[in-house]
Amino acid sequence: MTRVLITGITGQDGSYLAELLLAAGDDVHGTSLSADEHSVDGVELHQLDLSHPGIGTLIAELEPQVVYNLAAISSVFGSWRQPDVTARINGLAVAEMLAAVQEIPGARFVQASSAEMFGAPSEVPQTERTAIRPTSPYGAAKAYAHSLVNVYRTAGVWASSCILYNHESPRRPENFVTRKITASAARISLGLQDSLELGHLDARRDWGWAPDYVDAVSKAAAVESPDDYVIATGVDHSVQDFVAAAFSRVGIADWRPFVTVSDEFKRSGDAPRQLGDASHAREVLDWAPTVDFDGIVAAMVDNDLEIFS
Repeated sequence: MTRVLITGITGQDGSYLAELLLAAGDDVHGTSLSADEHSVDGVELHQLDLSHPGIGTLIAELEPQVVYNLAAISSVFGSWRQPDVTARINGLAVAEMLAAVQEIPGARFVQASSAEMFGAPSEVPQTERTAIRPTSPYGAAKAYAHSLVNVYRTAGVWASSCILYNHESPRRPENFVTRKITASAARISLGLQDSLELGHLDARRDWGWAPDYVDAVSKAAAVESPDDYVIATGVDHSVQDFVAAAFSRVGIADWRPFVTVSDEFKRSGDAPRQLGDASHAREVLDWAPTVDFDGIVAAMVDNDLEIFS
């Protein structure tokens, strides 16, 4: 039985990863900001605020064989409002984790890096070798953590990074634009909401299915050698495409009367296009996405229709 520690276990990715590892028979531990937060049955939950020191002590006490770091201030928009907290949780906490993992013989570390590190990318599609030049506090903190993984790997620590592109599911909170869209489309179709306000409609993203992406993270921990892996579908769509697909799913052919664009929701430094090349992950991890864009939107909309009906 492998003892693992998942930071951010009560989030979208953490919950899916916990279910996957529990099914494999692992001894799963997780951190959460609050002991009252819902967690997956079978997980031993540890209350911990990653904005303060403490994760290194927990790792030393548990001596996990694998540490998966999924905890983060996960909103790019929110990182502009809390740049200091974002830096501590998304960056400095990773330094504390890696230093602790270094003291455990044979321990492995997998970091959830982000395509936001690339900022406005210098090339399309992006690979593991694309220049890192973030354009948000979130991206900058993730870039720092990603660099630390490479530093500790050079020093002999088994440490990998999965550079995750946008990935969604019904478990995505509504403060993310994708879930905001699907929840709003569902409520509008049911007469519970009149309109939807969004920022950039033309921004293009490579959207994947969250359970597929945590599968890649688990595979990254299981291979012989540590490395960096872009995890993406290789297909991009605009926010407008997402809106159209969501409204179509609820039976509304023309979404335009219901959607307005507001400067309030436009993000500074937002990349116009993110598109990943996951060839390395496909080859080394034997990984491939299983749910396409339409399937992702449909699953989210159907879940919201069930919630609000």
